[in-house]
Amino acid sequence: MVKKYQLFINGEFVDSSSNETMDVINPANEETISSIPLGTEEDVNQAIESAHTAFLSWNKVPSKERASYLYKMADKLEERKDQFVQMLTEENGKTLEASEGELDFAIEYFRYMAGWALRYEGEILESERSNENILVYKKPIGVVAGIVPWNFPMFILARKVAPAIVTGCTIVLKPSQYTPNTACEFAKIVDEVGLPKGVFNLVTGKGSDIGNPMSSHPKVRMVSMTGSYPAGSKVMEAASKSITKVNLELGGKAPAIVTKHANIDLAVEKIKTSRITNSGQACTNAERVYVHEDVAEEFISKMTEAMKNTTVGDPTNRDNEIGPLVNKDRLETVTKMVNTAVENGAKVLTGGKPVNVEKGFYYKPTILVDVKQEMDIIQEEIFGPVLPIMTYKDFDEVIELANDTEYGLSSSIFSENLHEIMRAANELRYGETFVNRENFEAINGFHAGRGQSGIGGADGKHGLNEYLETHVVYLEYDENYKG
Repeated sequence: MVKKYQLFINGEFVDSSSNETMDVINPANEETISSIPLGTEEDVNQAIESAHTAFLSWNKVPSKERASYLYKMADKLEERKDQFVQMLTEENGKTLEASEGELDFAIEYFRYMAGWALRYEGEILESERSNENILVYKKPIGVVAGIVPWNFPMFILARKVAPAIVTGCTIVLKPSQYTPNTACEFAKIVDEVGLPKGVFNLVTGKGSDIGNPMSSHPKVRMVSMTGSYPAGSKVMEAASKSITKVNLELGGKAPAIVTKHANIDLAVEKIKTSRITNSGQACTNAERVYVHEDVAEEFISKMTEAMKNTTVGDPTNRDNEIGPLVNKDRLETVTKMVNTAVENGAKVLTGGKPVNVEKGFYYKPTILVDVKQEMDIIQEEIFGPVLPIMTYKDFDEVIELANDTEYGLSSSIFSENLHEIMRAANELRYGETFVNRENFEAINGFHAGRGQSGIGGADGKHGLNEYLETHVVYLEYDENYKG
């Protein structure tokens, strides 16, 4: 049965002002699974006005009470975990195991951020005047426009909604047009827990239609967007019209360095995980490997075998490690990137083409060698289960190669040598470096990139502070007052 969804504005489920809809496709079998409203600028404006009105009272609600709604949301999600897991796999194509992990992470995220309700704080500063106190308040920034990508639709929803609500902000959320179902079902949970009207609003549709009016609206005080660099630059341009704060998590081109002092079996295991997570469609995925020439033969042989043995297919079959790519465009893009690399001299050791099936957007796990640093396959984000491998001679060289990118989100190094690890930690120009482990961030860390990977960040106390602004009060008093 094809599900039909509505927008959620000011506590009400409503149709789009356009009365137009679009279909959502299951990437595993290309069947239509739902119909969503195509939101318009009028819908966006209504949602933002609703959020603005709600903010005037919501920011005055005690933080502990605001947090209580997050706990209720987490409880509801946990009760319906099986439903959301099925929906997530259906709309995104990730395996059931991956969907379960994402739901667990989202539930934990709501509870973690709720725990900050009575922990974030301001300061009292010493004044140069004897009869003055300087008070530094941390206050909610206001209306947040949250733009969620298709690759982790539930986790990144939680990453934007939870800190906004607990700090006293209100939010207008736009899910990806490819994976909106879980967000639409989450709106039902928001309604059930009785969150005050206007605190959470949901507008579905195409980013090209509603992204600009969300980002440029003068009553939006922060745009929190996760997505590609081209989309992020457009958001930033639109937000600049009102000097609106932007928090952007964009693309990545994570290097994985395997030194001659690495545990090769460990490196193969963890890099495989870091490459095939979500079928290679994560900004933190290992996108390129640099292996020392002394251990290259062993590493490449074992890495090729590991990728060759990766099971691909129906994501509802628990024997499969990866499912399809999210849509036909993604499949065609990955195919084109690999074909271009081969035309320019790269060699395919395994994979190198789509899976031969009648329906679904599946691509074979792929290993490429004989690649060069200037190739697009090394410089541009692949976002698919394709791993190009280069060799290097010395550590100075590999640091230079790893840093040779416009992106700066995640990186990793595999070594048992402390000196190599410390040099990497200090010299890699990335927001994150993972040592002898897979690429995935922690809730209480800080997920942030450099360069074209974005501005600002998420998670932990630093991520929470993105939703707060500073208000300094200079309080002068009569030091001779006797009552």
